[in-house]
Amino acid sequence: MKFLLLGPLSIRLNACEVHVSAPRQRVVMAALLFNANRVISVDRIAEYVWDGAPPPSAAATIRTYVMRLRQSLGEIASARILTRAPGYLLELGEHESDLGQFTAHRRRAAELAERGDLEGSSAELAEALALWREEPLADIPSQTLRDVEGRYLQELRLQTMELRFDTELALLRHAEVVPELVRLVRKHPLREALVGKLMLALFRSGRQSEALDLYRRTRVLLVEQLGTEPSADLREVHRRILSVHDRPRTPGPQERPAPARAAAPAPTPAAARERSRWPSPAQLPSVPLPLSARSGALARLQHFLTTGSMPAGMVATAVVTGRGGVGKSALALHVAHAVRGSSVHGQLYADLGGAARPLTARAVLPRFLADLGVPRDEIPEEASERESLYRSLTAGRRLLVVLDNASSTAQVRPLIPGSGGSRLLVTSRRRLADLDGAHTLQLGPLDEAGSLELLGSIVGPARVGAEPQAARTVLTVCAGLPLAIRIAGTRLLERPHWSIGYFARRLTEAPRLLDELHAGDLGVRPCLDADHAGLRRTAPAGVDPAEVFTALGAAGASSVSAGRVAVMFGCSEEQAEEALDALVEANLLGAPAGGRYRLDALLGAYAHERAQAVAVQQHDHPYMRAG
Repeated sequence: MKFLLLGPLSIRLNACEVHVSAPRQRVVMAALLFNANRVISVDRIAEYVWDGAPPPSAAATIRTYVMRLRQSLGEIASARILTRAPGYLLELGEHESDLGQFTAHRRRAAELAERGDLEGSSAELAEALALWREEPLADIPSQTLRDVEGRYLQELRLQTMELRFDTELALLRHAEVVPELVRLVRKHPLREALVGKLMLALFRSGRQSEALDLYRRTRVLLVEQLGTEPSADLREVHRRILSVHDRPRTPGPQERPAPARAAAPAPTPAAARERSRWPSPAQLPSVPLPLSARSGALARLQHFLTTGSMPAGMVATAVVTGRGGVGKSALALHVAHAVRGSSVHGQLYADLGGAARPLTARAVLPRFLADLGVPRDEIPEEASERESLYRSLTAGRRLLVVLDNASSTAQVRPLIPGSGGSRLLVTSRRRLADLDGAHTLQLGPLDEAGSLELLGSIVGPARVGAEPQAARTVLTVCAGLPLAIRIAGTRLLERPHWSIGYFARRLTEAPRLLDELHAGDLGVRPCLDADHAGLRRTAPAGVDPAEVFTALGAAGASSVSAGRVAVMFGCSEEQAEEALDALVEANLLGAPAGGRYRLDALLGAYAHERAQAVAVQQHDHPYMRAG
């Protein structure tokens, strides 16, 4: 089975082509392929199918299109299209699509280049480019898809061509690449990276006057069309040609040609000038044993971080999000350790402190720069200079940067490494929707099987097996939250004389449940406090989400509808829904199902505590006592 995207959409099964004739079904198929092994929402598919103006019936129509696609593909291929909230997922092996093969060739080319095998790297890049047939998406009737994914593919192809040209220039094949570079520069006259490579190839082929004339013509175009001077990189190529310090020579029999570096501006600090002496940091903390219940999420993140590629100027970024204590950090670190082999220049790690004690980039960058080899006395004082130096040091390298417990995109942006082969992995209780191009994984509570596995790994499977019903009661109270389950297991492990049934009764009968879920420096309440502290307030005319949460606690509610909150607060349903959605965003309420928002046992207990605290404050207020 083979899915082809690098040209007209084509699906081949057992050497026969499967024809998807319906135009909108082809749009759906292309959208699934571009998001292979990732869930794409029905809403996003609808944006592609109807070019940003989907009808009210879009969701139902998309379901019909997917059903017909499955019928067209046949039993074996159709089984790859899985229904996964909030949309669909196409399971695809790397070798089963030309885009996957293209990515694999690029990855192998990078690995060979790191080992100094430039011949092998060039061959891999040539094989990658040979997979392109015609203009991708030309037969897909979706301007939105062409604008988003088509431009991405075009940029990816140009980047790969530029990598191959760099390798060919490093192998001193200057004259061989001139014709192709001339053709590409005519097609992309303002793409300065290509212009610089052509200037270098011309000069090293003995055509210095043509190289200088190309620079003059490019400068005129840039000034006339964009109102800007050539970039520092292109000016450096021009300067080096003028100074005639870059004349080629034939390497000796024992020498390997060094990669061309004409387009690389030199960072100013001494450590940045000596790239070969940079240390390779290895800062990843250790993690507990992985859970089989998280294996799917781990595999998806690992696949994205090892195979994902981004347009020029962007870094492949993954965000793991979810409520406090759900296991975001553990999952992220398991993934980080799993992909260490592909981050050959090291791994940087920082705990950004969350909303309670946020750590700014200004505090993190000096440590990162020092870890990358910059002497402390050469680290700039100005924040903007630190950020520029950090991007310069990380550009072109293959680092993994892990930012744990981020509370906002503003914390993350200055710590994004320079463009190239680096990867960024972030955990946050917030979705960080304004972090451009990020691949987001929403981590939910463990199911019953995963919860039993975790509890058994702490207290022993035999102890759980001896009291299965009591264990399930404990886990129901813990609501699938790994932090709560670990605390429960720790308390049982510390007290071997307790039966699980006794502990279950303590949990279900406790006047303050969260007091029971506390062991050493671990507690569920601090996580919930942090979520409550970060609660987004609505507009003054709306309903305060914190007041809604308190009211739910006072009523002992386990679920509520927007209509009920509207009655409670005398507001419109829209205002009630806005407040409830703010609670969902803060992880203090479950996402609505069937029109109702739910509180699990932990959220219910915390809401009750908040209600009691508010009641005490009101009772102790002097005006209240006077009345």
